[in-house]
Amino acid sequence: MLDFYSFPETLLKKAAQIKLLILDVDGVLTDGSLGLSNDLVSHKAFHVRDGFGIRQIIKEKILTAVITGRSSKLVAERARELKIDFLFQNQPDKLPVFNTLIQQLAISPQAVAYMGDDLIDLPVIKQVGLSAAPADGYPFVRSHVDFVSNLPGGKGAVREFCDLILAGKNRLIPICEQFLKNGDELPPDQVFKLN
Repeated sequence: MLDFYSFPETLLKKAAQIKLLILDVDGVLTDGSLGLSNDLVSHKAFHVRDGFGIRQIIKEKILTAVITGRSSKLVAERARELKIDFLFQNQPDKLPVFNTLIQQLAISPQAVAYMGDDLIDLPVIKQVGLSAAPADGYPFVRSHVDFVSNLPGGKGAVREFCDLILAGKNRLIPICEQFLKNGDELPPDQVFKLN
């Protein structure tokens, strides 16, 4: 049997209840760097494994959202590409957005997982059923979450958090093993077929 994680049972129990995954962007989905060119065009780098983890979460019918304090066309494009359900940009005060979202979805805070990396994430972190931070998150934030990833932001931390949620729902191993069977889990437009 595949065993590449040893998540504590207490975390797996929390993960089993999750219906909505919310992520921050800078420092979580990216490494937190803000690259600006001479013409003030910004660029951000996203990790493909984080995206793959989010896609597996979506396949399991878990809702997804991004709440970020900044605004970027790159973030909007990445959210569209991944088919993230809800995107809220330019929201440095994240708690009102969180409260409105869970009220509209009729989801309890205990059914929400959230990953953030800095102090502005703490008001939401305190409310959710399962909280996380990347390995390089701000130390005070790391000391207040349920789970600290072994990986830094923008370098696979989101994938590890997604894997925890899937493991709590007893879906991680079956998903991984499915890929040993001719790529049956791949969407039809990504499967190569001979004419």
